[in-house]
Amino acid sequence: MSPLSSGLLGDLDPTSDRAVFRQIADQLRDAIDRGRFREGEKLPSEAELVDHYGVSRMTVRNSFSILQGEGLVHAEHGRGVFVRPRPPVRRLASDRFARRHREQGKSAFIVEADAAGSHPQVDSLEVKEEKASHDISTRLGSVRRVLARRRRYLLDGRPVEFATSYLPLDIARGTQIAEPNPGPGGIYARLEELGHRLDHFEEEIRARMPSPDEVRTLRLAAGVPVIHLIRTAFDTEKRPVEVCDTVMAADAYVLAYQLPAT
Repeated sequence: MSPLSSGLLGDLDPTSDRAVFRQIADQLRDAIDRGRFREGEKLPSEAELVDHYGVSRMTVRNSFSILQGEGLVHAEHGRGVFVRPRPPVRRLASDRFARRHREQGKSAFIVEADAAGSHPQVDSLEVKEEKASHDISTRLGSVRRVLARRRRYLLDGRPVEFATSYLPLDIARGTQIAEPNPGPGGIYARLEELGHRLDHFEEEIRARMPSPDEVRTLRLAAGVPVIHLIRTAFDTEKRPVEVCDTVMAADAYVLAYQLPAT
């Protein structure tokens, strides 16, 4: 008897018109959903599934490919196929830019990393003046040139997002915002010190599949989408003072919101 036959996985339906490799993928997916295979746990090996179902290795590999394409599992060379962990970071929109965090010298990313119990890092930092794209110019009130701050964020050594902040030069040029390290609390703390007290943020969010460059930058596994977020910060004079264009690994974040009932 197969070691997998004791209720862990079922049998194939020879009368079904659904392809065998899809039936196997269905059963593995169901087992993951039911918690029979937990986050980070290794799935049965190719040899075990070949023995259990009486199919070829190529059939099993096609089943794994479906689950990888759905972002449910990832393969590690020489080790096997593992259930992908669920997002470790909970991003609470109503709290992440709270002034109290800036006053404590913490950026939003550090606050989120602390809550997740992870070690935050920033690398691939680039700060330069450049011509604003049409979209960025429009969002910032028809400015021609901006200060751009590009950086990649890592949690426990894993890249999880990269972002570019665009700020009007009349605000940022010659200030600590133009330095590689903007200081405690990040650029929002510096903006407020410069007299641009923040009033509110507007965000646009969409999910999509990543570009090849994004796959490389975030080291994304097959089938993992990205969250593309564009945020505009406004001061109390209703002036847009920053646009942040962020691409996040969708398997690293849960976006949480609190919405008023009235």
